[in-house]
Amino acid sequence: MLDRVNLEHILFLDIETVPEKSSFTELDDDKKELWAQKSKYQRKDEFTAEEFYERAGIWAEFGKIICISVGYFKFQGDIRSFRTTTFHGEETKLLKEFKNLLITHFSSTKHLLCGHNAKEFDFPYIARRMIIQGIELPYKLNLFGKKPWEIPHLDTMELWKFGDYKHFTSLKLLANILGIPSPKQDIDGSMVRQVYYEENDLDRIITYCELDVVTTAQVFLRLRNDELLIDSEVKSV
Repeated sequence: MLDRVNLEHILFLDIETVPEKSSFTELDDDKKELWAQKSKYQRKDEFTAEEFYERAGIWAEFGKIICISVGYFKFQGDIRSFRTTTFHGEETKLLKEFKNLLITHFSSTKHLLCGHNAKEFDFPYIARRMIIQGIELPYKLNLFGKKPWEIPHLDTMELWKFGDYKHFTSLKLLANILGIPSPKQDIDGSMVRQVYYEENDLDRIITYCELDVVTTAQVFLRLRNDELLIDSEVKSV
């Protein structure tokens, strides 16, 4: 079935998130208590709420999006390319810019969004942050009233599960076992908060995020048994 999907109709994406504040001490008293309640089952007695706060970016209620990287295929005759770009900066601004892309270029019923573990993380996180920031949800993220087959989302991790709901496979592992060249990355997801708040190096995070988008597209190609992208076909715009 995947080979019937037009590659030009898919928007591949990945997001990077960090805690809403640089440290637990910057939260007001209500938010501190709410964080303590929200995180108590995950941290148990091993960490205090303050010690655990560096992981707050995982939850949309306590984190924020610092960049959304996207990628899409373009074909000109037999020439294939994969173009990437990133929305970054102040969260409300980047969310509005991303929404505008969906509305202007990926709004048709034939268009799909695709990410790795995106149905569990990226798609709901973006939707929640849009609501928190007072942004009306675009059609592609508003799932209310839609039947399962009407939801325009693809997830490479879900495709790899083949119905096994207990199975989690990281993008890095999946790329490795499928023989996809691993891009040289000097950070991983666990370092994003530090690089953002302590090193103030958003460009480094953007590079990491765009490489994950390319890898997600490569995984999708392998699942279709298509030829992988080569470096000259990938263009950052």
